[in-house]
Amino acid sequence: MAVTAAPVSDEALRAALATVNDPEIRKPITDLGMVESVECDESGRVAVTVLLTIAGCPLKDTLTKDTTAALMKVPGVTAVDVTLGVMSDEQRAELRTNLRGGAAEKEIPFAKAGSLTRVYAVASGKGGVGKSSVTANLAAALAQQGLKVGVVDADIYGFSIPRMLGVEHKPTQVDEMILPPIAHDVKVISIGMFVPGNQPVVWRGPMLHRALQQFLADVFWGDLDVLLLDLPPGTGDIAISVAQLIPGAEILVVTTPQQAAAEVAERAGAIAVQTHQRVAGVIENMSWLELPDGSRQEIFGSGGGQTVADSLTRSIGAPVPLLGQIPLDTTLRIGADQGNPVVLGEPTSPAAVALRGIARELGTRSRGLAGRSLGLTPSGR
Repeated sequence: MAVTAAPVSDEALRAALATVNDPEIRKPITDLGMVESVECDESGRVAVTVLLTIAGCPLKDTLTKDTTAALMKVPGVTAVDVTLGVMSDEQRAELRTNLRGGAAEKEIPFAKAGSLTRVYAVASGKGGVGKSSVTANLAAALAQQGLKVGVVDADIYGFSIPRMLGVEHKPTQVDEMILPPIAHDVKVISIGMFVPGNQPVVWRGPMLHRALQQFLADVFWGDLDVLLLDLPPGTGDIAISVAQLIPGAEILVVTTPQQAAAEVAERAGAIAVQTHQRVAGVIENMSWLELPDGSRQEIFGSGGGQTVADSLTRSIGAPVPLLGQIPLDTTLRIGADQGNPVVLGEPTSPAAVALRGIARELGTRSRGLAGRSLGLTPSGR
């Protein structure tokens, strides 16, 4: 007498699909309403229809592969046929509402009083001090710690974060909501993703403010632990816009040891006095070159980072620490050019060790009340 296999239950199939995350949104496809149908015939062959957010979804092959792999693990399943459909306008609207938790659109989640995301605006007084390299590597190191990390490339004119983090895909737009590409477990958005080729961005102040506002409000960031903003050099429009749009953002000042660079970097940090923001600390880059005999050659002088930290401590009236010193290291430059941050590609190199140390300090900080306004005003006498 032939023994027929027990039919595969719908619950088992749905449970398997619940382990499949959308590659861009990083949530189960069952929670996102992306599974239109799934059924298994008597032979164990499963037919599943998955709805893409848009027709040209860049990661549809990944989604197909992950769905097939998850269903093949269910006992009794012998084959899987995945059909890809596309969400209707109504389904996309429901998805947006689901992702935003019912919150109003165009709202900046990091500006809300209850936000637990630590926001660091990485600033420098002048260009060429390695601010973007520091931002990219801190992001990768924080993500490696298991934190959920996002990066806004707010350097509209001099965008470089996509290359440094090795971003390979363009953002996906679901109506008015933008899904940021992910590289090294870091969500990234940059104006460079919307500019054809290597064309320059020629905008004035109001356009810069609007672009930053869109990056913060229109992009679906999810529940981030840390958001890094790579600011343009100096104290211009973007720095002021960050203070207006995310008042709780803390400032990380990047400088080199050179005294001339340190003087300019002080101005970038001192803007916090006017905007009532907290300076989280100073990072000194290009501190020295380690020679083969173990000695150090201080190519750009020494002491600039500590000078900036001490000066800001006096002007702000609160402790501003020197968070770390990053030596000159060719592996740092190579990693940036190849889109593979040195903290991941060469984790034992001198620069990587210093960067991971700074990331550990930033990653373990408690959000608490630091950087928040308590709404107190002094009473007159």
